[in-house]
Amino acid sequence: MTMDVFDRYSPFIRDYIYRSGWRSLRAVQNAAGDAIFNTDGNVLLTASTASGKTEAAFFPILTLLDENPSSTVGVLYIAPLKALINDQFERLDGLCEEAGIPVTKWHGDASQARKRRLLKKPSGILQITPESLESLLLNKHMEIPSLFGDLRFVVIDEIHSLLRSDRGLQTFCLIERLCRAAGCSPRRVGLSATIGDPEEAGRFLSAGSGRDAVIPRFDGGKEVWRLSVEHFFKTPPQAGEDGPQAEGRVIEPATDSAPKAADPGFGYIFEHTRGKKCLIFTNSREECEAVCQSLRQYCEANREPDRFLIHHGNLSASFREGAEEEMKDDGSLLSICATATLELGIDVGRLERAFQIEAPFTVSGFLQRMGRTGRRGNPAEMWFVMREEHPEPRAMLPEAIPWSLVQAVSLVQLYIEERFVEPPRTGRLPFSLLYHQTMSTLASCGEMTPGELASRVLPLSAFKAVSQEDYRVLLRHLISIGHVSRTENGGLIVGLAGERVVGSYKFLAVFQENVEYTVRAGSEELGTIVKPPPAGDKIAIAGRVWVVDEVDHKRREVYCTLVKGNIPAYFGDVPGDIHTRILERMHQVLSEDAEYPYLMSHALCRLRDARGTFERAGMKGRPLISLGGSMWALFPWLGTYQFFALERFLKLKCGKRLGLKGLNSSRPYFMQFTAKVDEKEFYTIVVEEASEPFDPMELLYPKENPVFEKYDEYVPEELVRKGFALGVLDVEGMRERVLGWKRMIGRRRL
Repeated sequence: MTMDVFDRYSPFIRDYIYRSGWRSLRAVQNAAGDAIFNTDGNVLLTASTASGKTEAAFFPILTLLDENPSSTVGVLYIAPLKALINDQFERLDGLCEEAGIPVTKWHGDASQARKRRLLKKPSGILQITPESLESLLLNKHMEIPSLFGDLRFVVIDEIHSLLRSDRGLQTFCLIERLCRAAGCSPRRVGLSATIGDPEEAGRFLSAGSGRDAVIPRFDGGKEVWRLSVEHFFKTPPQAGEDGPQAEGRVIEPATDSAPKAADPGFGYIFEHTRGKKCLIFTNSREECEAVCQSLRQYCEANREPDRFLIHHGNLSASFREGAEEEMKDDGSLLSICATATLELGIDVGRLERAFQIEAPFTVSGFLQRMGRTGRRGNPAEMWFVMREEHPEPRAMLPEAIPWSLVQAVSLVQLYIEERFVEPPRTGRLPFSLLYHQTMSTLASCGEMTPGELASRVLPLSAFKAVSQEDYRVLLRHLISIGHVSRTENGGLIVGLAGERVVGSYKFLAVFQENVEYTVRAGSEELGTIVKPPPAGDKIAIAGRVWVVDEVDHKRREVYCTLVKGNIPAYFGDVPGDIHTRILERMHQVLSEDAEYPYLMSHALCRLRDARGTFERAGMKGRPLISLGGSMWALFPWLGTYQFFALERFLKLKCGKRLGLKGLNSSRPYFMQFTAKVDEKEFYTIVVEEASEPFDPMELLYPKENPVFEKYDEYVPEELVRKGFALGVLDVEGMRERVLGWKRMIGRRRL
């Protein structure tokens, strides 16, 4: 047992360690103890899943609290999921009971009696979600000083899940508002298994706190993975079956004797979950439902008991918690089909294997999902399953590339080679969140002058890029639409229209709930989707592909026209926020000869086929490929927000000179269009246009109001447009890539 940190722990912590049978502290626990005991900075603790981060942070925090009890709540623990709070409550409550440090859960499903007890006698640890913290500030504003006046620590669990979203910015707004209202200055402790750039994440953690972040360095030991990637066409033959068999790359002896069925990929999962406790991850709720139904049908066809559960955000809390409890039974051999709701650190027992259907969108998501397995000394184990239709014999070039398979390899290789994980998203103009925090501040604090309101909201670190003039524009607009009212004294209060928004429980969250839109083609109703794409994009519904003509957000209706093509169904989960490094590594996957040891036989053959296509088409050094006649495909190898910017740049800045028509995208992989220029002229024109200075606002259509975030509909149109152009579109990243095409101008056409 390492003595210095261990000896510094309170006796009840040392007793807990002895009772648990630990023979030594882990490296992360020694490092965290040193940072928390011996500095007064914020602490960012990054270590692999199941490495003991929670105990590493709480052992020294509870020791300090035991030695010098707080006169109010001493520790605020913020987690992104209620289920994670419930899970950690069981661990912390048992640990703290002996020392008499109360632990209180505060979320929608938590005990009201415990909440009342805390309000009467604030002390110990308060566990809360961002939305419940918003509610607390909104509805208990006068009690914030007595609740948190002596707050010592704010612990933010799974902080990586908050680095790239409005919800993360909301969380840090709330921490700053709470500290100001309570007159406290707590240290912040961030916990995560998946941080790529610790310094950048440390700056994000510390913004507005007046403290620097300490990032302990330690040897976390060797990571051991069991990794497998297999590919299936939905109908025979499989890749490699009509030619010589490739050598399989397997992580353990495995049979491919899946039940004979319409979808061999699902059959493969069915076969390799038998007798094991597994997680089966999908990228959307719709896919999750479809997979679970298919696997249950296999049980029925094979006369086996149903062994598949389901877990996603649209299910009721009781349904989700029931599935979690069933999985916790160590004797259970059930498997659970899930979305990102089980990506974070909820304990569902000792899992043997995780499956991932198609590639996740982020390296962070891949690591989190794989990290759900491999606890208690076993290696983490992930089996990727890629499924696709056979490309049509006359399919265009882009459809011949198995994008999801290549993306999966890219995610794995980026982490293995570079330890790359997506960094925080910075430089945004979050006007939707600005509306939300303005209304929340007014509702909680009551009447304020415009200057007082601005002095409370604008200094929040989330709004450092927002000018005073932008804020004046917002406030004038809110007064004009009745969300804010002027009093006789010239002060501002929440207006009647604003009260209807603030008074709803939905106001607490800044993430968008699913709102269904009716899809119509002429007089025909096709069905419903959520989060419709903007006009010009395509959707799949009723077994066909349609191009969106118009979106009526007030009536929640989408008008569209039938077109030819093949794209995935669009029911709300879009491939958003894929980082440019992933696309660049995908290009390298297709360019290099490496045979990755985790690829199984069909996946290896399919990748070889794709590399052959890539080489024959001359895609290695050329982003623009002729599809015949005036039809072209452009492969820019850019992430989502740079790809968005490039689409608009080509249409709005280069469209006339290129004679561009019919631009269709499969974001963020490729775009197809017709043009009246040859290859050299294309590069010449786009490089010339990118070389000329232009305002990102020029990449918006004349009457476009790109409502993307939850409260954009209440933000003045000029700010919505500005936020999209300057904060969403990555114009500089796009421009840098286009200017790099200058080298193509002098080349002969291949």
